Amino acid sequence: MKFGGTSIEKGDKIRHVAELLKDYREQGHEIVAVTSALGGVTDGLMEIGIDASHKGKVSQVKEFMADLAKKHYDAIEIAIDDAGIADETIRTIDALIDELEKALIGICYLGELSPRSIDYISSYGERLAAPVVSGAVQSQGIDSSSFTGGEAGIVTNSEYGCARPFEKTYESVGNILKKVVATQVPIVTGFIAENEEGIITTLGRSGSDFTASIIGAGIDADEIWLWKEVHGIMTSDPRIVPNARPIPQISYIEAMELSYFGAKVLHPRTIEPAIKHGIPVRVKNTFDPEFEGTLIVSDQRLRKDVVKAVTLIRSVAAINISGAGMVGAIGTAARVFSTLAKAGVNIIMISQSSSEANMSFVVDEAHLEDAVASLKSEMNRDVIGEVACDRDICVIAVVGAGMDGIPGVAGRVFSTLGKEKINVIMISQGSSQHNISFVVSSDEAEEAVRLLNHEFELGT
Repeated sequence: MKFGGTSIEKGDKIRHVAELLKDYREQGHEIVAVTSALGGVTDGLMEIGIDASHKGKVSQVKEFMADLAKKHYDAIEIAIDDAGIADETIRTIDALIDELEKALIGICYLGELSPRSIDYISSYGERLAAPVVSGAVQSQGIDSSSFTGGEAGIVTNSEYGCARPFEKTYESVGNILKKVVATQVPIVTGFIAENEEGIITTLGRSGSDFTASIIGAGIDADEIWLWKEVHGIMTSDPRIVPNARPIPQISYIEAMELSYFGAKVLHPRTIEPAIKHGIPVRVKNTFDPEFEGTLIVSDQRLRKDVVKAVTLIRSVAAINISGAGMVGAIGTAARVFSTLAKAGVNIIMISQSSSEANMSFVVDEAHLEDAVASLKSEMNRDVIGEVACDRDICVIAVVGAGMDGIPGVAGRVFSTLGKEKINVIMISQGSSQHNISFVVSSDEAEEAVRLLNHEFELGT
């Protein structure tokens, strides 16, 4: 069970979480809960770390630490009724605050913030939140203790900022937490782990969901529950399509497609451990616990819906490379992609003409300048004649395992858009037929999403 898609923000939310955990525990469930940081804390930690390395103002660090401590003291006052438990939690918070302040002052004097240091500093959001949640659970009369991800057995490589767990993690998590969960509710920090040397690593932003999935797999959970502030995975963004509805059931592959193509409820890596170990994942609303939410399972054809959802990705850009020298030139695509990889550019979508004379792909808009510069500097002019880009675009993905083997779905998609004179700039469809992705101009994107929702009857 993982609480906090957007981060636990206030003491009353922590109290609500503790009450939920008490209810489920008293119903006879064995539970491990994974917590995010309090709202805004991780961003604040990143900012103060950068400021400390650039400006070196110890006074600024001390002011930040005072504010950070107060934020957690306020949460404790609201979430924990028992004075003794509250005092013990405050002592834990004070010790962590003292450690963090020393580290930040050290960065002030060194003037340097390495990837390892960033992981260490940013880990304190969850490390400060977990004791507060655990104390709130204890004040409800349920035995509880807090663990860092490393203490819970999550061991990763040393790719700071986006670490990957080793296969042995699942066994070590099971060995540690299966013993604890029988008698209490352990609260585990999301987002953070440690490498084989015991140094703190992080799993990347939205890593708390990933943590929950790792732990669920490690303890052989019946289900992994991800608690959000929405009713599950939606057919579309309700801000674009007001009558969008929660999807009752969805397959692993569909959920992964949706998480990659703009559905922000799930992190793309979240369900990898669940898939590997065959554990259902359920997305529920923290403030409407009776609602079933969305169940994510292995069976791709649980429902007859051809299309499950339509999503939209903003802040992207298209790059088109062309040149007569590309035709029949062996290894051109490999060179293009390796060049972009060296520049740290992630490719979201790819399309290539059968003539091989041009190749188009979509990247994050923040990476556009690096991508264009690296392509122009690395590729031979006799192979690539032109590198052009377009910032004014969005990617739309039509997702559904039910499309597999059903003729005419792509025809319905593009004829629907054609009738309304919405121009499709670029198209990509994988052989799995679970996803049709295409590019349209930014000013037509939302209307395209609404039209497709109506065409496939995805609204309530």
